[in-house]
Amino acid sequence: MGYRSIKKISTSMPALEGAGVHLKRAFGNRELPLFDPFLMLDDFRSDNPEHYRKGFPWHPHRGIETITYVLKGDVEHRDSLGNKGVITSGDVQWMTAGSGIIHQEMTRGDQAGHMEGFQLWLNLPASRKMMDPRYRDVKAAGIPTVTLPEGTEIKVISGRVGEVQGPVQDVVSEPEYLDVSLPAAAIFEHPTKPGHTVFAYVIEGSGYFDAAKQKPAANEDLVLFEDGDKIVVTAGDEPVRFLLLSGRPIGEPVAWRGPVVMNTQEELREAFRDYDQGTFIRHEAA
Repeated sequence: MGYRSIKKISTSMPALEGAGVHLKRAFGNRELPLFDPFLMLDDFRSDNPEHYRKGFPWHPHRGIETITYVLKGDVEHRDSLGNKGVITSGDVQWMTAGSGIIHQEMTRGDQAGHMEGFQLWLNLPASRKMMDPRYRDVKAAGIPTVTLPEGTEIKVISGRVGEVQGPVQDVVSEPEYLDVSLPAAAIFEHPTKPGHTVFAYVIEGSGYFDAAKQKPAANEDLVLFEDGDKIVVTAGDEPVRFLLLSGRPIGEPVAWRGPVVMNTQEELREAFRDYDQGTFIRHEAA
């Protein structure tokens, strides 16, 4: 099939979430179903503690997975099943809300006041929306890094680069989540599965994300690719770093309100009735 061309380049937009967290939204429900199976990507990088310290107090989720990747600072987590912990610089938390969970995520900067991270929402198919909740906390030391001869470095959170497999596996939409850093003028080619949704989100520098090198994408730009079996990225006069994500589309109806994503409006009404009546949690802690 050849290289994927660019379908769309867009720039993330300011948004306010949680108890007043200032962030940038790369995409969300307005783009449905363009990024299927992905629902939303938020960029919560800031050097101003007033922009993030109020965090995301107690709130429910059902029907999705949330993936939090922290570059700097800490995110303190606690939930209704008694789980608690902290993910810090370089860590990933892959949470499957499934049938329902109520949790909070409180963002804490590092000693210099820097907070850098991303949260991705991944949809679940109807057959798995009511599965038991689960967590996969992946520490930075457990995320392998592949270094290519020209100096490109790739952190493999899920998916595969060459013979290196990421630690997050057995996810129904077969997602690939890579953190890729290219030196200036370097070229990166990577195979992709035909039919899968593939996009990149630039987090440092700028580069060209197609073989024709028609238009560069820079920090906070999102690049959505057309279909194909590989991508090519070329750094310009400066290094470029980006998140590269792909997944198999689900192709089902989406009913979405706030932190709950189901297939029908009746399922949404049921979820919020459960929440109001105190029966939202279907799975008890072991």
